[in-house]
Amino acid sequence: MVVKSAFMSYLLSMIDFKKVLLALMPKTRIRDWMSKNALPYRELMAYYKCAMMGMETKFRVLDEELSLKYDHNPIESIESRLKSPESLFDKLDRRGLPMSTESIEKNIFDIAGVRVICSYPSDIYMLSEALLKQDDIKLVEKKDYIKNPKPNGYRSLHLIIEIPIFLHDRKKMMKVEVQLRTISMDWWASLEHKIRYKKNIPQDVADQIWNDLYQCAEVSAELDRRMEAIQNKVDEYAQQEQQQ
Repeated sequence: MVVKSAFMSYLLSMIDFKKVLLALMPKTRIRDWMSKNALPYRELMAYYKCAMMGMETKFRVLDEELSLKYDHNPIESIESRLKSPESLFDKLDRRGLPMSTESIEKNIFDIAGVRVICSYPSDIYMLSEALLKQDDIKLVEKKDYIKNPKPNGYRSLHLIIEIPIFLHDRKKMMKVEVQLRTISMDWWASLEHKIRYKKNIPQDVADQIWNDLYQCAEVSAELDRRMEAIQNKVDEYAQQEQQQ
């Protein structure tokens, strides 16, 4: 029994060791690739950073102009992020694509991400329409999860956009993923992401949690509609006052 117990412990330790090795292998591959391709990778990421800055500037200009027209700032905040090397190469691996800067630029469209948090749903469409009218912007892909929410209740407007960056010797088109959400859509998505990845939850409990999260998404959407209706009433009253 002692020998059997020791043997089982040995097997379990080997399984754990194998898990560790499997977890470390992708990181080792990434480090090796990065050491050989550091300069072209850094150069590509710099281009994406420039594209994010250009996109943020476009939204800040729109926010300033539209705030004068509609007497409120349609944008509450703007966030940006650059995908990590680990996330990039994991995506390439899952798609069976080669690890190269050319492959990254050609196949991964959400490397540069800009998230625009808006006051009301109508602000989202107003901003997206104004942005897409600009002659240096090209729409690559559009997914409207506000009009067509995901099964879990997620809502947001996703745009993949090509925007020019102007280098010292040339113009280069870069892709940026833009997500437009209201405040309530954003806090729901943020909390749902944290809750969903909790581990070791029994399936029956998990099913109830996902149902509760979906119901919260519905309440959040109703809250957006009601708050916007209140804002519209205030705007109508203000217009009547100006006409008198």
